[in-house]
Amino acid sequence: MDDHKHIRDTLLTRKQALGERISSVKADLAQQRPADFSEQVTERENEDVLKAIQQESEKELASINRALVKIDDGEYGICDRCGRQIAAARLKALPYTTLCVECADQ
Repeated sequence: MDDHKHIRDTLLTRKQALGERISSVKADLAQQRPADFSEQVTERENEDVLKAIQQESEKELASINRALVKIDDGEYGICDRCGRQIAAARLKALPYTTLCVECADQ
């Protein structure tokens, strides 16, 4: 597990940032809407963007949590589909990936 310490630290830092982003988005979505109809239209458009940001953040957070469990279980860096090692360069670029390049391309 020591060989994955840097990756774990990176994932934990990203996890914290995503948690803060999700909390901020939820706070923005909970705010009252303006009484003016034209402003409400703009607010609804903004809400759609915020909801998309929240969904993507939650999806990434779930992937990070899975990667952290894999590190703890000693299964990190192994492709979920074919069982081969995931290339170090791919893990460096996308540390929470679960698939090797070949399986991801399928």
